[in-house]
Amino acid sequence: QVQLVESGGGVVQAGGSLRLSCTASGSIVSVTTMGWYRQAPGKQTELVATITRGGTIRNADSVQDRFTISKNRAYDTVYLQLGSLKPEDTAVYYCTAAIRWGDWPNYWGQGTQVTVSS
Repeated sequence: QVQLVESGGGVVQAGGSLRLSCTASGSIVSVTTMGWYRQAPGKQTELVATITRGGTIRNADSVQDRFTISKNRAYDTVYLQLGSLKPEDTAVYYCTAAIRWGDWPNYWGQGTQVTVSS
């Protein structure tokens, strides 16, 4: 089992920035991919960005050049730097972990709310 705990959400004005953090614990050695998904009100959960243990990054087109995912050396913490925020970025952001690259995440954090005001 892997436990994920997010922090860093909040309310920000459009054009602003936030940094989300996620700390993983448990059987981290089994994880190949950590990342972030989000769910906006009334919408499906969607991928935001993922990063592998080796540093390969995948970004959603909607956040390309605005959001940056990174990790620490131990691969037990991942970060999501959100920039140039738009009201449509308002969502609950979930930290995730997957055992296999490309698979739907096996583990999810409790989520952290990001609200962007116009």
